[in-house]
Amino acid sequence: MPLLPSLPDPAHLGDLIAAFPKGMRPLIAYVDALLRGESDLTIGERELIAAYTSALNACRFCHQSHALYTELFGVDPARIDALMADPDAAPYGEKMKPLLAYVAKLNSLPARLVPADAEAVLAAGWSEAALFDAIQINALFNLMNRMVEGAGVNFDYDRNPDAILDRADRSKHAHTYLGFADRLGLD
Repeated sequence: MPLLPSLPDPAHLGDLIAAFPKGMRPLIAYVDALLRGESDLTIGERELIAAYTSALNACRFCHQSHALYTELFGVDPARIDALMADPDAAPYGEKMKPLLAYVAKLNSLPARLVPADAEAVLAAGWSEAALFDAIQINALFNLMNRMVEGAGVNFDYDRNPDAILDRADRSKHAHTYLGFADRLGLD
């Protein structure tokens, strides 16, 4: 049941944004720039970081929705479950593991990050820009997870299979976030 009584049950993020649109268009533009704009990280890798952050925060709605995008852009979402179970044994290459370890530490112990954490990411072959994109995605999804959980968004993609993305046409989702804002009528 949603925590805000004006929301329908089940409540989707779109319901929350439509009910409380203040500041949402710039936020969604930021999401779009970060997850769909230019980056050294692929769209799938960025969606993976969003889904992983959401899983770390136990935000079911954001984890489910971004796991779907992760799959759509070529990353097996089952790997997120493996990552949650055992980060060291998760089926990610040596390049991705230090970046995901950085994200996990930033998520839970940000004040304990040390130069060696960033150095491990850079030594794996990532640019500073890629690392900063990962940092921003983690920060953004901490915000989004708290908005979703704080309002009680309870839409469950597992119980609503008709709402799942059209996986046949990846190009439909290449710039989906601003399109989402447009569909909601946000100015």
